[in-house]
Amino acid sequence: MKGPGDEIAHQGSASQRSRENPLLQALNGHVPVKVPVWMMRQAGRYLPEYRALREKAGDFLTLCYTPEFATEVTLQPIRRFGFDAAILFSDILVVPHALGCELRFEAGEGPRLSITGNLEDLGRLAGELDPAKVGKVYEAVARTRTELPEETALLGFCGAPFTVATYMIAGRGTDDQAPARLAMMRDPAFFEALIDRLVSSSSAYLIGQLKAGADAVQIFDSWAGVLAPEEFVRWSVGPIARIIHAVRAEIPDAKVIGFPKGATLEGLTALVDGAGVDAIGLDWTVDRRAVRGRLGARVALQGNLDPLRLIVGGKALDEGIDAILDDFRGAAHIFNLGHGIRPETPISHVEHMLERLRG
Repeated sequence: MKGPGDEIAHQGSASQRSRENPLLQALNGHVPVKVPVWMMRQAGRYLPEYRALREKAGDFLTLCYTPEFATEVTLQPIRRFGFDAAILFSDILVVPHALGCELRFEAGEGPRLSITGNLEDLGRLAGELDPAKVGKVYEAVARTRTELPEETALLGFCGAPFTVATYMIAGRGTDDQAPARLAMMRDPAFFEALIDRLVSSSSAYLIGQLKAGADAVQIFDSWAGVLAPEEFVRWSVGPIARIIHAVRAEIPDAKVIGFPKGATLEGLTALVDGAGVDAIGLDWTVDRRAVRGRLGARVALQGNLDPLRLIVGGKALDEGIDAILDDFRGAAHIFNLGHGIRPETPISHVEHMLERLRG
């Protein structure tokens, strides 16, 4: 049990980490002393130690909901590569699962959920997150913060309401998320009610992670790119803004990264204008110089190496790294991929990327 002195020591170490960790320097609006680096999905299938623990756990949800396992997976890439940030090992579908959706992960097929396709289905779900489920996640956050090197930042995360809704409505991922978009048009009352439920639940989930020890959080809107401009403002920017407002009502200095994959420059600008993010995650398709010119003085810019360059290695990797560093030199920049690292990525290429960044 922590005593008052322990709490003061924790607050002091968190404050020092915020001043000294380059990623947190960037989130605080400063040009970091060195380019910080972490990777989306950095704890995952490309690592043999992950595959061994995944086999031991038996199934993916056991891995997510067993704090010892989730902590170990989160720490694995930090031990191997020394990234400037660890990101909690979990999944964006923990939120619907904790609301009562059935969820399973099938090998080679991805997630499968019970379908939430109308107001009647939504009415069968809980109004609040199951504490028995999310409590395991918070325990993993607390364990990880205790075991991480003091200088390493810890990131929590959730899926943005629109992206999570697309999985709930279809019961799985689809190529263009047409089921969710059809529901948005055919039954706007249901779609809005579902988004509202996810806003409140996601807000509580991020608050729980931050209170457990996360230094910052990222909101993944992985399917924002399928939305038309006016839909993007309503269903991506609006819900994310409401989440950030709720989180900061509880934790005023909370740092939030928004990652709207596939967003245009106008969409990225709308998110910065409307949601109050501290950083924008960029995929590899954006015009970096245009984004920097428009937004670089206002928020940190995160990204945006094409994950395929990391697979190919060699000249393609070096050119990609160098172009990003050139375009973002002197900015509050966090080096990352433009999406998650892929399972077939050679570990030696990750090592080379880090050598080039740090050299």
